[in-house]
Amino acid sequence: MIPQVRRLRKQRHRKHGSSGWPAIAFVTAMLALVVGSRVAFAASAGGVFNVRDEGAAGDGVTLDTAAINRAVEACAQAGGGQVLFPPGRYLSGTVRLRSHVTLFLDAGATLVGTTNLTEYQQPTPPDFMPEARWGKWHRALIVGENVEDAAIAGQGVIDGNKVFDPTGEEHMRGPHGIVLVNSRRFTLRDVSILDAANYAFYLEVCDDVDVRNVKFTGGWDGVHFRGAAGHDCRNVNIIGCQFYTGDDAIAGRYWDRVVISGCIVNSSCNGIRLIGPATHLLIHDCLFYGPGVRPHRTSGPAHRTNMLSGIILQPSAWDASPGPLDDVVISDITMHDVASPVTIWMKQGNTAGRITVSRLSATGVYRAAASVESWADVPMTNVVFRDVDLEFTGGGKADQIPLTVKGPGVDCRPLPAWGFYVRNVERLTLEDVRFSCADDDFRPVVVADGVKRLDLDNVRFPKIPGVREPVVMTNVATLNVRETALPAAAR
Repeated sequence: MIPQVRRLRKQRHRKHGSSGWPAIAFVTAMLALVVGSRVAFAASAGGVFNVRDEGAAGDGVTLDTAAINRAVEACAQAGGGQVLFPPGRYLSGTVRLRSHVTLFLDAGATLVGTTNLTEYQQPTPPDFMPEARWGKWHRALIVGENVEDAAIAGQGVIDGNKVFDPTGEEHMRGPHGIVLVNSRRFTLRDVSILDAANYAFYLEVCDDVDVRNVKFTGGWDGVHFRGAAGHDCRNVNIIGCQFYTGDDAIAGRYWDRVVISGCIVNSSCNGIRLIGPATHLLIHDCLFYGPGVRPHRTSGPAHRTNMLSGIILQPSAWDASPGPLDDVVISDITMHDVASPVTIWMKQGNTAGRITVSRLSATGVYRAAASVESWADVPMTNVVFRDVDLEFTGGGKADQIPLTVKGPGVDCRPLPAWGFYVRNVERLTLEDVRFSCADDDFRPVVVADGVKRLDLDNVRFPKIPGVREPVVMTNVATLNVRETALPAAAR
C-alpha cells in the first residue's frame, strides 16, 4: 500500500516555543513540584530514642532485634520522633516501622540482616492485591504496614546480608530490604541499601513516597512499587539516586504521578521496567549504562552482567494488568551499552495515549531497535520521538529479517529493523532523529506497520550499500515528510 504523502512545513516554535503540548506543561509542573518540595522528618515532632539505650549492642554479633523494636515502640508511644542508630553494626531480624517515626542511621551505622530466617516477619497485603497470596515472599528487614508520616534517613547502611532462602522464589530469594504496605507520606533519604536478598525497597499501594539520594547496590530490584486496578501508587518521587542492581533498577505497575529524575542507573537487567498501567509518568535527566556492576543472580551459573533495555514500558507483560499508559514524558536521557534504548509495548486490555521521548542519546545499543508496538485490538494514540540520537552496534544481515514479527515476551527481542520498529499506532512523529551504526547493518533502518499517520521530520540515517529499502512501510495511511531522504519507492 502506497501511503498518501504530504510535505511538512517546518514550524520552529514547536521545538523551542510554547505550542500547547500538554506533555511539556506537565514536565514544567512536575519539576517545579520536585524542586520545591521540602521533607519534614518525623523527628522534628518529637524526641530522639537511641537504640543503645534500649540494650542494642551494635557489635555485629548480638541479635539486636528486640532492642531496636523497643526503641521504635517507645518513640511511637511518645507521639513520634527519631530512633537513632549511632555508629556500629546492628544485627537484626524484622524491624517494625511505626507512624511518625524516623529511623536515622548515623554515619558508620549499619543495620545487618540476620541469617536466621525465622527472625523475619511479613506484612499483610490488602485482599484486592494479586500479591496477597504470596505470603512469606513479603518478608523484610524493615516492615511498615499502614504507616503514615514516617522516614528512614541518614548516612548509614541497610545491609540485607544476602540472606538467601532455598525455599523462596527461584529457590534462592529471601527477605527484602524494606517493605511498605498501604502507607502514606514516607521518606527514604541518603542511606545505602546493600545486598538485599530480594528487592531493596518494595512498596504496595503506597502514596506520597519520596526517595532521594539513596544508593542501591546488589540484590534484585532496587525500587519496585505496585498498585492494583483502582488503587494506584500515587505521587512517588525517585530523585538523585544511584542504582547498581542485579535485576531491574526500578520496576512495578499501576503508577500515577511518578517522577524519576537525576538518577544513575546501572543494571544487569532492565533500567526501568513498567509491567502495568501508568499515568502522568516523568523520567528526566538520567544516565543508564551497562554492563552491570553486580550480576544477575538467577541467570544461571555464569551470572550474566549485560544490561537489557534502558527503559521498557510493557503493560500486561507478566500477567493481565488492564488500564492506560498515558501522559508519559521521557526527556534528557543518556544511555550506553544497553540491549535496547526505549521499548514500548501494549497488549490486549491496555490503552496508550500520549507518549513523548525527547533529547535522548544512546550508544552501543546491541540487540534491538527502539520500538513502539500495540498488540491490542486498538492502536496506540500519539507517540513522539524528538531530538533523539541512537547509535547501534549493527552487523545485521539481510537474511535475518523475519517474515512475520511475533508478539513480545518479557524482554526486548531482535526486530526486522535495526533502528526503529512501529506497529499499530494512530500517529507517530520522528522529528530530528538520527540513526547510526558502528558496523554496517543490512536490515532496514525503520519498519512501520499499521500507522494511520507517520511524520518523518529531519530523520537521518546512513546510506549502506546494498540496502535498497532503508524505510519499509506497510499499511501506512498518511506519510508526511520533511528533510528526510527517502527512496522514491517508499513515498
